[in-house]
Amino acid sequence: MPQPVVSGAMLQCSFGVAPSSFTAIGLVSIGGMPVGTIKDSVPMLNIKPFGMCTTPSNPQVAALTAAALGVLTPAPCIPMTGTPWIPAAPLTSVTGMPILAQGSTCMCNWGGVIQVSFPGQVQVTAS
Repeated sequence: MPQPVVSGAMLQCSFGVAPSSFTAIGLVSIGGMPVGTIKDSVPMLNIKPFGMCTTPSNPQVAALTAAALGVLTPAPCIPMTGTPWIPAAPLTSVTGMPILAQGSTCMCNWGGVIQVSFPGQVQVTAS
């Protein structure tokens, strides 16, 4: 089973220049940290900015690039996730919702693929 993702996990966007952190809004926790579900994909709440955005499909990047006469010019990242995460562990759930696990992905409306680079915890033990 892939590692469950908890608050404090690190995320990376394929068009972002810096990693970001994840915040789960859950009732179930591992090691005192809330476990994420596939619905934890709200921009700025669950998924923080990735520094600067480099995709020309982002209107801000396109405008800055046009102003720079075609030289790709990054703009501040504002995640635009409108869909849930695609689960890596669809059969594992918390409160009836598939958990967010290492290997899950989320799409940004500007074409970026957001992935979990560190799940926020390294060991799951049964008690």
